[in-house]
Amino acid sequence: MKYLNFQTVYDKIDNLEKQLSLATVKFLTTEQASKFLGFSITYLYELTSKRLIPFYKPSGKKLLFKQSELTHWIEQSKYNCSAEIQVEFLKNLE
Repeated sequence: MKYLNFQTVYDKIDNLEKQLSLATVKFLTTEQASKFLGFSITYLYELTSKRLIPFYKPSGKKLLFKQSELTHWIEQSKYNCSAEIQVEFLKNLE
């Protein structure tokens, strides 16, 4: 039986609480969006300055991101696997 120390258990619970809070939030801060996407904050700022990612700036300073739009943005960048490409190619032959 593996024993976990108190700090490890606390850290795991804290991490789960943060993940649950992200699931219920409609808008994400820059820090939350970077964690959600797995990008650095610097890269996230780069994407916003180039207008490559959807964002909101209600106060003129603080950036906010709608989680559903980030998910949609990710889903738009899907690359088809070779099997999907082959099926699409065969459909176009018909």
